[in-house]
Amino acid sequence: MNIFLGELLGTMMLIILGDGVVAGVLLNKSKAQNSGWIVITTGWAFAVMVGVFTAQAFGSAGAHINPAVTVAFLITGGVTADQLPLYWGGQFLGAFLGGVIVWLQYLPHWAETESQGFKLAVFCTGPAIRNVGTNLVSEIIGTAVLVLGVAAIFQVATPVTGISIATGVGPFLVAALVWGIGLSLGGPTGYAINPARDLGPRIAHAVLPIAGKGNSDWGYSWIPVVGPVVGGALAGALIAFVL
Repeated sequence: MNIFLGELLGTMMLIILGDGVVAGVLLNKSKAQNSGWIVITTGWAFAVMVGVFTAQAFGSAGAHINPAVTVAFLITGGVTADQLPLYWGGQFLGAFLGGVIVWLQYLPHWAETESQGFKLAVFCTGPAIRNVGTNLVSEIIGTAVLVLGVAAIFQVATPVTGISIATGVGPFLVAALVWGIGLSLGGPTGYAINPARDLGPRIAHAVLPIAGKGNSDWGYSWIPVVGPVVGGALAGALIAFVL
């Protein structure tokens, strides 16, 4: 149960701060409107940091807050099959709740914003150039970089002490990694790199009474789910083989 609660609250905080910064940048009459991609990627980095700390504080020591990371740990043996529903259940439900809270936070701004695309982008990702093959590859690469980077952060030990460089600062380093992924690899698809991050808030977009919201782009929705899972699995297999 602690895993479920930790993942739920950690992922919820991830989405509150992550989708929240997108709302601030995109929605009309927000004080942060038009502040740009640097602000979005920075906000998402802080969101990951807070999400990890929250998940750990409430019982999930691994603090995955991402089903693709859980898949990688399943392959490497860090997660057992019976734990999978606890991780995934908490992550997807937490992401949905986070989307609902962002909607409430920016409640007056939805009606002030004409663009249906901007409203959807607050909740979930979409491609800059719509191409199934390249969009899928982009999400696979981004997620593989995330998982390999996390493995490097927590595996590498200093030659003198034998202590991992991540001891005490792991969440900060993972946040920096996500910031780098957003800046370097996020342009093609908006770097979902997390199935729960995309699907949970997309469902929230579909069911919430958002003024003038338009459709939830379900035709694209499978890419930010399948791509990260594949990327996480490939990275997990490489880690299991090498480390």
